[in-house]
Amino acid sequence: MIEKLCKIPTEVDVASEFRYRDPLVDENTLCIFISQSGETADTIAALKLCKQKNAKTLTISNVIGSSITRESDYSIYTHAGPEIAVASTKAYTSQVVLITLLAIYFAQILQLNNDAIDTLKKDIMELPKKIEETLKLSTNIKEFSKKVYQEKDIFFLGRGIDEAVAKEASLKLKEISYIHSESYPAGELKHGPIALIENGITVISIITDSNLVEKTISNIQEVITRGAKTLVVTNQDVDKSMFDMTITIPKTNVLISPILSVIPLQLFSYYISKEKGLDVDKPRNLAKSVTVE
Repeated sequence: MIEKLCKIPTEVDVASEFRYRDPLVDENTLCIFISQSGETADTIAALKLCKQKNAKTLTISNVIGSSITRESDYSIYTHAGPEIAVASTKAYTSQVVLITLLAIYFAQILQLNNDAIDTLKKDIMELPKKIEETLKLSTNIKEFSKKVYQEKDIFFLGRGIDEAVAKEASLKLKEISYIHSESYPAGELKHGPIALIENGITVISIITDSNLVEKTISNIQEVITRGAKTLVVTNQDVDKSMFDMTITIPKTNVLISPILSVIPLQLFSYYISKEKGLDVDKPRNLAKSVTVE
């Protein structure tokens, strides 16, 4: 988002790994920290390191007055309200929206991408209506969930921004259904993961970027020829007869497409968990805040 709208080189790091590579951070670096609870130990430790290196620090959190917001130079709140379930859903959505608004704000200050930003703003305002439309797809998702809830392995594929959604979807499935799942960039499939695809295995793909449709479908065809069952979440014009099930979500700006494309996949995890008789809100071995390293 920031690279596309603001033309500023941007890196994404896992907080627990960040400190151990002696990151190249100085007074000309802005470090943004994302923590729903504001109490995540690894993220707070990463923030303290950046402050030692004189970087500017900005925190995005849902909890006003939390530890990380007290340590940070600047804080922005998602105001999503208390989230009781361990597997974050509304926190994820509100964080994506807030990062979008932040990128827009930076781009406006830099006087960049005026037409693109105006279009993106309009698309953001249409999101609530499109989310409602997406939620109406729950019956189809429930139907597919009933077919696959007893499986041991499920794979998620995506390219570009859809690969980030694949990661989030895979995490949700692991968290609340206890099914082993992996997400891969679709273009990396033939670099190893395709060895795991066999007859009857489920592969879920996300396609929302018009520039990547053809290549992603080519990757999906590779798993179909090896006997995989396929679910595709898309807002592009694709041949639905090719897949076992297609969930068609509303079209929107590709930069904010994750807000819509993740919903069917969150529901997918939810329905599988319910089918297995599990506690959706309180998965085993997990806590809402990871306060120890």
